[in-house]
Amino acid sequence: MPKQSAGILLYREINNQLQFFLVHPGGPFFKNKDADVWSIPKGEFLDDEDALVAAKREFKEETGQAIDGDFIALNPVTLKSGKIVHAWAIKGDINHETIFSNLFEMEWPPKSGKRQSFPEIDRAGWFEAGEAKLKINGAQAGLIEDFLTKQT
Repeated sequence: MPKQSAGILLYREINNQLQFFLVHPGGPFFKNKDADVWSIPKGEFLDDEDALVAAKREFKEETGQAIDGDFIALNPVTLKSGKIVHAWAIKGDINHETIFSNLFEMEWPPKSGKRQSFPEIDRAGWFEAGEAKLKINGAQAGLIEDFLTKQT
């Protein structure tokens, strides 16, 4: 069974322009990367867990803010790794400059024997559709496309 994640595609409308909320992964591997590495707030869940419940939990873990409302189910996408991402879109607003994420620990520098903590998410931002599709992980761009299709 492939691994699966659940996440939230948060959107808002500013001056009749749709914008999407994306998060940038923390840690040393992604520090200087921008295109094709951003993501919706998401995380793994187990088969016996409700995917939408998991998506809300992951949103809170990665942004520090709870979310609820009328969710729009999006078609799942499959990442290059084979992981399946289940996602829901919801209209809302969040201050991208005040998010705070939970931490993970890893050996850094490699083979140093030292362990360091890094935020799961080191920053977030709002992007219009074209820019969001360039920044987001390639497979996840399908979530934005699916959402846009459902809006017409």
